[in-house]
Amino acid sequence: MHREQDLATIATFYRRLQWAALGLGVLGLIWLLAPILSPFAFAALLGWLGDPLVDRLEARKFKRNTAVILVFTVMSLWLILAIILLIPVLEQQLVTLVDSLPHYRDWIVGTALPWLEHRTGLQILSWLDPERLFTLIRDHWQSAGGAATAVLGYVSRSGFALMGWLANIVLLPVLAFFFLRDWDLIVGRVGALVPRDHFDTVRRLALESDAVLGGFLRGQLLVMLILGVLYAVGLSMVGLNLGILIGLIAGLLTFVPYLGPAAIVLFGGMAALVQFGDWQHLAGVAAVFTVGQIIESFILTPMLVGDRIGLHPMAVIFAVMAGGTLFGFLGMLLALPVAAVANVLLRYAQDRYRKSRLYAGDTPAILLDAGMVADASAPDDDTPAAA
Repeated sequence: MHREQDLATIATFYRRLQWAALGLGVLGLIWLLAPILSPFAFAALLGWLGDPLVDRLEARKFKRNTAVILVFTVMSLWLILAIILLIPVLEQQLVTLVDSLPHYRDWIVGTALPWLEHRTGLQILSWLDPERLFTLIRDHWQSAGGAATAVLGYVSRSGFALMGWLANIVLLPVLAFFFLRDWDLIVGRVGALVPRDHFDTVRRLALESDAVLGGFLRGQLLVMLILGVLYAVGLSMVGLNLGILIGLIAGLLTFVPYLGPAAIVLFGGMAALVQFGDWQHLAGVAAVFTVGQIIESFILTPMLVGDRIGLHPMAVIFAVMAGGTLFGFLGMLLALPVAAVANVLLRYAQDRYRKSRLYAGDTPAILLDAGMVADASAPDDDTPAAA
């Protein structure tokens, strides 16, 4: 009997070891293929976001292909309209930014750094002196030469990287259409591979992950869009030449907690000081920041996002940074979806742990209750004995 149990334990250990090796192999393959997997991952997200609309149209007696074409056309038109409206504005903002760079340089060197030196006592400007920089490079010419070689190598490869990005942009709508058309088929084939003993559990976790992640992403995209427009309009009303660019950047960075508001405070405050140099416009930036935070905290996030993902802001920041470090742009793209699914799995593991013998112990609960009853029924020392 003990020999059979030992063999079963060893078999279970080897089975788990095989699954762990398979998981590590998949992660290694994703790490190697990360540059070419980005358009597939982004297209899969678009297909997953659009699939509920396709299902609703199918419920209204539309054929699958017709529903897919309608949803894909609407998504494409929205994207084309956004590009038509944004590209001229962003082009003008970038031209303004390039023209303003000398003013920002003069403000940093002539105002910001001297004020920082006066407050901290550090000699920052001396490190920016051209002669000192030249001497530093000359004294460390070997390492500087290696760095220059690396930079030149990156520049020589940037042309191929640009071609790769253009190919991904062209490939993205094609992949998104196929993911949207075949999403139910892909889900069905993946579900068919799940062991039948665990099918109900996997299905429940998948549905919970889909509900959590879908609600969060759709809501967060709307929050980013609304805040980006709000910040851009507000900073433009304050009078900042780069208000639209700063507002849109802050709106895009809203998906990382505290990063969007920090962008408004840092970039908006710097732009106000460089362009006007008075406290009135700086107060205007603070007013835009305050109004945006109030609308986001009390209206947008409770209505559109809520607490669907269930992750602490520090966990979100860590997930984005870790994904970017491990897998680059692909990791940042998939950081929040993976974190949301992992959070669902961790809640399931916690529930299983609390129902396990490891957590409850080997002592039956009825004995514990009996002991508590006995303790409660025992007379206190201060209670007089019955006659």
